[in-house]
Amino acid sequence: MSTGYWITNVRLESGYRKENDKVVATETQVAHLLIEDGKIAQIAYGALPQTELPKQDAAGLLALPTFRDMHIHIDKTYYGGPWKAVTPIKTILDRLSEEATLMTQLLPTAQERAEKMLALLLSSGTTHVRSHCNIDPYIGLKNLEATLAAIETFKGKLSCEIVAFPQQGLLRSNQVENIREALKMGATYVGGVDPANVDQNIEKSLSTVFELAVEADAPIDLHLHDPDYLGIFTFKRLAKMTEDAGWKGRVTISHANSLGDISLAEAAEVAEMLAEQGISITSTVPVIKPTIPIPLLHEKGVSVSLGDDSITDHWSPFGQGDSLEKAGRLAERFRMQDERSLSQALGFITGHKTPLDKEGNRQWPNVGDDADIVFLHAASAGEAVARRSKRQAVMFKGNIVHGSL
Repeated sequence: MSTGYWITNVRLESGYRKENDKVVATETQVAHLLIEDGKIAQIAYGALPQTELPKQDAAGLLALPTFRDMHIHIDKTYYGGPWKAVTPIKTILDRLSEEATLMTQLLPTAQERAEKMLALLLSSGTTHVRSHCNIDPYIGLKNLEATLAAIETFKGKLSCEIVAFPQQGLLRSNQVENIREALKMGATYVGGVDPANVDQNIEKSLSTVFELAVEADAPIDLHLHDPDYLGIFTFKRLAKMTEDAGWKGRVTISHANSLGDISLAEAAEVAEMLAEQGISITSTVPVIKPTIPIPLLHEKGVSVSLGDDSITDHWSPFGQGDSLEKAGRLAERFRMQDERSLSQALGFITGHKTPLDKEGNRQWPNVGDDADIVFLHAASAGEAVARRSKRQAVMFKGNIVHGSL
């Protein structure tokens, strides 16, 4: 006997409507989705097939694939506690000095606030999170313990990757053994930060990261804030080490700020190098510094994703925990204003799953896909991105995990 159920009257995008070869709107259809064992088992149009299975009425809500926040720090935040603005600093090293006392002060509430952060992300439609977790001389592995406990609280509601992140510098703070232990405890990525500016030894910092990654058979995610050609030089060494280690497709650069400091022609050359090694990039789409050329990177074959980074913490008082807001900011920043461009912007927060491809052919959902769906009050993906439309319900593996239909 089937244990599935039907979600009826779901609005799905079915193609673009064109006038004079220009996309002017998105066409939609009302469909019914059979959910079984966490998957979409059937998509029916027109009348609902005769069934005795339970039904939930989506009442014409738009269905989109759930979102991914691919760079956030759930382990250190003021969110859920008293408000506190940021203390001004001059350099990143000043901020690292602040953490010498702050991390121990935040530790007693780290799990509670991480759980509140995950609840916030889930409410916005995010069901996959990559969190960077401090591994440092002040709290050692304690933030990782709190992060793992918070994630366990949300088991069955979202999935999470954890980057063992030496915020104080892998070499500068002598955290190699703690990173090694973190990977045994449950961290899934080797992290690092600014081999030049923080660790002050590009070669040794990067080579140590790769040694840890190869030893643990783990992917890599590096914070690279270093500017201009210093940052670009680091990219080149990273790409060469990726090739030498056979780590193609297993390396991410977070921020990659230097790509916003060079010409588009130079950025195109770097993008081709990164694409060749399958090195991906995660960006917060910053507004207080030059934004890296995300559309150019995407066109060159670099996988680009978006993340929130800090939310209401000692690094930044801002952040909403809303991946759809990030996609909307991306669209605004790069003038993605027509229906098709807005719809494609959604791909940067869904792992490039969008309802329609660039030609207007439906590519999501399909029978057999995971039933990870966000239901929105919107006519199309384009409207959802442009207006950051209200989310009514969030589904993960076939279960409603936030809101209701």
